[in-house]
Amino acid sequence: MLPGLVLIASAAVAMMLANSSAAPFYTALIHMRAGPVDLHHAINDGLMALFFLGVGLEIKRELLRGRLADPRGRRLPVIAAIAGMAMPAAVYLAIAAARPELHHGWAVPAATDIAFAVGVLALLGPRAPAALALFLTTVAIVDDIGAVAIIALFYSSGLNLLALGMAAVVLLLMVWLNRRGVRSLPPFLILAVALWGAVLASGIHATVAGVLAAATIPLGRDDHSPLHRLEHGLHPWISYAILPLFGLVNAGVAIGGGTGDLTLPLAVGLGLFVGKQAGIFGAVWAADRLGIAYRPSGTSWVQVYGVALLCGIGFTMSLFIGGLAFVDPHLIDEVKLGVLGGSVASALAGFAVLWLAGGKGNEGTHT
Repeated sequence: MLPGLVLIASAAVAMMLANSSAAPFYTALIHMRAGPVDLHHAINDGLMALFFLGVGLEIKRELLRGRLADPRGRRLPVIAAIAGMAMPAAVYLAIAAARPELHHGWAVPAATDIAFAVGVLALLGPRAPAALALFLTTVAIVDDIGAVAIIALFYSSGLNLLALGMAAVVLLLMVWLNRRGVRSLPPFLILAVALWGAVLASGIHATVAGVLAAATIPLGRDDHSPLHRLEHGLHPWISYAILPLFGLVNAGVAIGGGTGDLTLPLAVGLGLFVGKQAGIFGAVWAADRLGIAYRPSGTSWVQVYGVALLCGIGFTMSLFIGGLAFVDPHLIDEVKLGVLGGSVASALAGFAVLWLAGGKGNEGTHT
């Protein structure tokens, strides 16, 4: 819960700075040079690679040892996550249909912010059954896999084949170390930095290197494996430094700072608020009725709907993809307004529905 609250606080500070007399200072801070790049790019292209490394470690652990390891257990979250990415994109494109220059942002509302969503759910305490938290977390993990794939496939350009080849060589070397039984982290971390540099030069967004590197980190059957050690070591840095810094430099938007056209904010905001809930709840309902997979055990349909609403909290990944989709600062400001509006509406509505639903599931249970 605390990481989500810290992230919320950083976003709130960014908004206050961007809409106060301190706005010039805030703008200067974001564009302050940090070596060859400004602070904004240093965080988005550099520090966020560590965030994606953490995401990759969690994905690998869940696929091999956790909630996604059992085909039966992952069926519903996978179905829900796919529908929960497709429907927001469809809503976005429907609203932005008459503006071809906006179509490249179709993936902005497709992602769920796991820290934000789980943080809101945690505020409900016993009113949110453990099965709901498990379902939400698993959907968000599958969602992260989809978001990384989207970034790699649709938001990379001008590929440098030589750099791409170098990245492949480094990645294969990391795989070889894993196969050879190397369990020391430093060799993997040194090569991960080299992989990041090669991927950055290749034209594929550098953060993808984090997920690729994570796939090579050895995972043992105990809590002292290299993957577990690295994941636990990164977690506080990601939660209390990297993500708050990301929120601070990306969430600040001056109200009225866009072009004045509401098409883009509405496409993003309604994609998150309407598309997410429709896609996820509709997919769970259809899967349950068709007998493909069943809603989480011990939960009611109202509670499932509440969690579907919370999945509309896009924040981190949505802001990140928005920065990749557009270069015009006015359009990026409009993306921010849409992301913040859709995320806040989803958080408040989801919290209200789950609070009113109480802590008991009804309408029967499934296993």
